[in-house]
Amino acid sequence: MDSASLAAAGLLAALGRASEIFAELRHPFVRSERFTTFLPPAGVRVGAVFTLPDGREVRFEVSIVTGGDVFHVDGGIDAEGEPLLELPRKSVQAIQDGLAVFDDYAGEVAAPAVRLIDGLLEELSDN
Repeated sequence: MDSASLAAAGLLAALGRASEIFAELRHPFVRSERFTTFLPPAGVRVGAVFTLPDGREVRFEVSIVTGGDVFHVDGGIDAEGEPLLELPRKSVQAIQDGLAVFDDYAGEVAAPAVRLIDGLLEELSDN
């Protein structure tokens, strides 16, 4: 395989791993939906959206975008546009490094999901 094919295979594998992480996010009292979105001209965003009983949406997502010879990786959690967790943008030269950060960020974004959703549900019940 040439380097472009190896990079594409690596990206597909990383997308599969991230999708699996977000597919495992569940909460017994909150509806959720997984998503994968292509970001033009050359990027992708993967994550999950939870809809709280009051209709607010909480988004858990990671993205990787290429800009020339650099790969930019972002990750975070927000509730209706209000950031709850913002991981710093990492820009790397090699696709393998970008995919490693993408994998790490998927885990970091997913880790606090249940705790954050529980906290938001508690806020709703207190009001």
